[in-house]
Amino acid sequence: MDHPPHDRPAPDQLVAISKGYDLVRELMAAVANYPRSHRFVLGDRTLGTVYDVLDLLVEARFAREKRALLDRANVLLERLRLQLRLAHDERLLSTGRYEDLARRADEVGRLVGGWRKSRSA
Repeated sequence: MDHPPHDRPAPDQLVAISKGYDLVRELMAAVANYPRSHRFVLGDRTLGTVYDVLDLLVEARFAREKRALLDRANVLLERLRLQLRLAHDERLLSTGRYEDLARRADEVGRLVGGWRKSRSA
């Protein structure tokens, strides 16, 4: 059955969700390597933040009013950037791993910004 065009997700929505999912997976692997003393505070907070971003993106995909959800996702992405920086400064993430995760978070942020500016937001 064909859906009207407005029922189909825009490609930027699906890419943002997919990239958000990939970021969750990468962070899960990174946090698993944190020492126990940091895994259950900074690690849990970092994972909670990235899971919340992904949840907001999925929710925005189906919501009529997307703007507030996408704005909240952007705030959480900024929080995530600071958490990643802290992990790097505490030597929990190598410079290369930090740069990769920060790049991925920035990419999700750019996609969310584009989604927010699009007609579908």
